[in-house]
Amino acid sequence: MKSIQALREQRQQLAKEARNQLEQKGDRAWSKEDQTAFDNRAEQIEAIDAEITAVQAVLELEAEQNVRDVEQFRVKPTAAEDKARQLFAKLLREGPTVLSRDELMQIRNTMSTGTGNQGGYTVQSDIAKELVDAIATYAGMRNVASRIVTATGAPLSYPSSDGTAEEGEIVAENQTAAAADPTFGTVGLNTYKFGSKSIAIPIELVMDSSIDIIAMVYKRVRDRIGRIQNRKFTVGTNSGEPNGLVTAATVGKTGATGQTVTVLYDDLVDLIESVDDGYEGRKFTFAQPTRKVIRKLKDTAGRPIWAPSYEAGISAGLADELLGHPIQINNHMPSPAANAKSIAFGKLDEYMIRDAMEVTLFRFEDSAYISKGQIGFLAWARAGGNLLDTGAVKTYQHSAT
Repeated sequence: MKSIQALREQRQQLAKEARNQLEQKGDRAWSKEDQTAFDNRAEQIEAIDAEITAVQAVLELEAEQNVRDVEQFRVKPTAAEDKARQLFAKLLREGPTVLSRDELMQIRNTMSTGTGNQGGYTVQSDIAKELVDAIATYAGMRNVASRIVTATGAPLSYPSSDGTAEEGEIVAENQTAAAADPTFGTVGLNTYKFGSKSIAIPIELVMDSSIDIIAMVYKRVRDRIGRIQNRKFTVGTNSGEPNGLVTAATVGKTGATGQTVTVLYDDLVDLIESVDDGYEGRKFTFAQPTRKVIRKLKDTAGRPIWAPSYEAGISAGLADELLGHPIQINNHMPSPAANAKSIAFGKLDEYMIRDAMEVTLFRFEDSAYISKGQIGFLAWARAGGNLLDTGAVKTYQHSAT
């Protein structure tokens, strides 16, 4: 297995060669050989990116049993937080039956059940915040959206107002200023229950004091809930689930007949111009299959219209720009297909994600698990999302035929 440093050096050399090729050709038309050479370097860079990711994953797995998950626990916990984690770890390892009355009160039993080992326990606030923050690191929508955290998941109407068409006036001397009160609306920002699905962990790992049991459970919870939330924040139908960005946004440009899987340079320009310049910080978001399509667009000289920022990384998200605007890769965005809305553009932080702090965890010791030498865990989290201003984000929709 190559070292990450060696892979990065190889990648940097290819990036320099690709950049030099663009600069040396100038305005001259590209030959077929020029394009082939450029595409080959781009594909090698993408392959190295994937290999670097794989190597990093292996290194993380090797260290997972000995160190705390750095991504989740960057800040050194306070004494109260450390005590909360110790108590929570005790619950995960041994179950509620070994906890004192005071300890149970700290964890707050949320179920009226006589079966303690299957009761649901609300995670105390210090741990709940830690878990919500861990889920919040999941890439895609959470990298660009705004976010609020509420103590409960009660229904919430969030205020909204579009002022892009409003302007002031010139007032003559001694004349009265005109009135132009802003129009306010509300957007539903309700929460929905997201489950991690049951998580079975061997008893040996649960009981081993050298294993960070919280990090182990959290990693599974974060990955599973993080993925389903990102999907629903992106393409949720607003029926029993969040109103996803793609669902809530209006279409800014529709491809011409025949563009069921393609996008043209003019389409990107029209999409940009469909969103008012008054929205600052506008960005693109799309999935990797769409990126592949856009990377193949050429100008009249046969050169790519988009040369990703290879020095920063082709998959570095907002490090890249397309037509002067940052890009966020979100693989839950639809892939190019008939009627698919594969590209979104605009002020993406007008999408608001709401996290409810109450996280409930269930621990199972019934025969279905014990007979296999396992302890079961199941986590629930509540969250919601909606686009506050439908004029702030527009989508590109492929043609139907």
